[in-house]
Amino acid sequence: MAKWLEAVGFSLACYPDAALEATADEVIDLIADAQCDDGYINTYFTIKEPDKRWTDLCEGHELYTAGHLMEAAVAYYEGTGKRKMLDCLCRFADLICDTFGAEEGKIHGYPGHEEVEIGLIKLARVTGNQKYLDQAKYFIDARGVGENYFMKEMSRPDYKMIFPEFADYTPAYSQSDKPVREQTTAEGHAVRAVYLYCAMADLAEAYQDEGLLKACRTLWNNIVQKRMYLTGGIGSSGHLERFTVDYDLPNEYNYSESCASIGLALFGLRMNQITGESRYMDVVERALYNTVLAGIALDGKSFFYVNPLEVWPVACMDGTSKKHVKPIRQKWFGVACCPPNIARTLASLGQYVYAENPEKRELYVNLFVSNETTLHWGNTPVSIKLQTEFPWINAYSLEVDQVPEGGMDLLLRVPDYAKDYQVRVSEVNGTVRMVTEVTEKGYCRVHLDEAAQVQVTFVAPAKFVYANPQVRADSGKTAIVRGPLVYCLEEIDNGENLPAIFVDTDVSLTEEPSNLFGGIVTVKAKGKKIVESSVSDSLYGGEKPELQDVNLTMIPYPYWNNRGEGEMLVWMKELHP
Repeated sequence: MAKWLEAVGFSLACYPDAALEATADEVIDLIADAQCDDGYINTYFTIKEPDKRWTDLCEGHELYTAGHLMEAAVAYYEGTGKRKMLDCLCRFADLICDTFGAEEGKIHGYPGHEEVEIGLIKLARVTGNQKYLDQAKYFIDARGVGENYFMKEMSRPDYKMIFPEFADYTPAYSQSDKPVREQTTAEGHAVRAVYLYCAMADLAEAYQDEGLLKACRTLWNNIVQKRMYLTGGIGSSGHLERFTVDYDLPNEYNYSESCASIGLALFGLRMNQITGESRYMDVVERALYNTVLAGIALDGKSFFYVNPLEVWPVACMDGTSKKHVKPIRQKWFGVACCPPNIARTLASLGQYVYAENPEKRELYVNLFVSNETTLHWGNTPVSIKLQTEFPWINAYSLEVDQVPEGGMDLLLRVPDYAKDYQVRVSEVNGTVRMVTEVTEKGYCRVHLDEAAQVQVTFVAPAKFVYANPQVRADSGKTAIVRGPLVYCLEEIDNGENLPAIFVDTDVSLTEEPSNLFGGIVTVKAKGKKIVESSVSDSLYGGEKPELQDVNLTMIPYPYWNNRGEGEMLVWMKELHP
């Protein structure tokens, strides 16, 4: 509910909708009515076990849900100007500040599922109340220090376990096995981890904490260099939804929860804003364009919780290692975090498209998505209009009107996949100039003194990519990418038994516009496929199978399973490795 309200807040900020706002106000009234006199909000503990508040931080999710309510309150206030939910959550935050801390008489604990830190930081920003920021800092600094708080909880005689899978619980699962500044590898539950890293990044910036920022860089590098899928998916284990070890990236029974990629995008967004380095947005874009978009059907009515890179539908059986893999998108889930998380992410997309530095009058263009926006720098509003058909056409135009006195700078992200990058600036006075200089942080800086149209073009053809040899699951295989998009084979285009296909990497790929899904670009390749009739029906035999030529059609990964149930495959065997 909180994530849905946050999405509503983001949406109303751009697109006023009286009916939607009225519905949200009704929900907020319910939340306010459910709030206890001391500010506490959690209907389970209020109704079911009122004497068990804060006694199960490891599993109870009280602080986790509090954080999402705080994020929703801030988004709704910023989108509508209404304070009711914000005031409710400030009261709850006050209670949390009075309850947790290093002082005598307070609980010396921290969240089992990180999130409240992000909520507190957002509350601090919108209210100016420093104690909320300090409380988030306490939760981060206390984590993993001394005797593990969760292990102490579980040792109590009256402790009641909620999740059976926590019977073998270890502190690394909740990133509490060591202090956050000493953590060097992404461990445990993937969503918890990236939410923690988001808060660490926010606090590193707020307190100018170089040690905390260094830890963020180290953890980011470990994820994207050794523990992330080509699609931007993270959390390879279906058991406990967690990271495992470097290079353990199985394709057909991985987890890659949609929420985890959203958390990775949030982490990368923060690192980009802190450092000004475009490399973080390269990964953010990959996660958004692949795993996050794959998580929702084109009609917006069904969802993937898990995002594998290989699917054989009949083998996705309950009671097996693939029970978590769904061959078709689901209408809803018992734990319904992913659908509204996708909604709030899409509704907040403007935060990813642009970043700004009003003091220096700099506008960063990070994603190439058609939009219109207005910058409020001083007394003169700056109008921006971006038009594009990206990612099908690798070009976009920016119209900038009412440039402020003294000029402004556009910083255009140069993607890691872009070749032959060109920027053409046409000013209202008729001057046309080309800009080619790219900064060391991966942006092309364009200075404007007056209104102008900026046209950007680059080349990003479909190409074969290969995994590090340490990724055992992908040895002898290749995948296809085009710009930020990963491509895949589907049974509807290429027949059943997709793993029997060998793609010929010696033959160039071709790109073809299509009428599919409103006009996507498909990729064609040549290959060979095992002829099943060339071998006996026995399970094993000595005959060498024959291969026949096949023409392969690939579509972007986020579009798979929008034409019915069938096999899907990203990593293909290479014909001539």
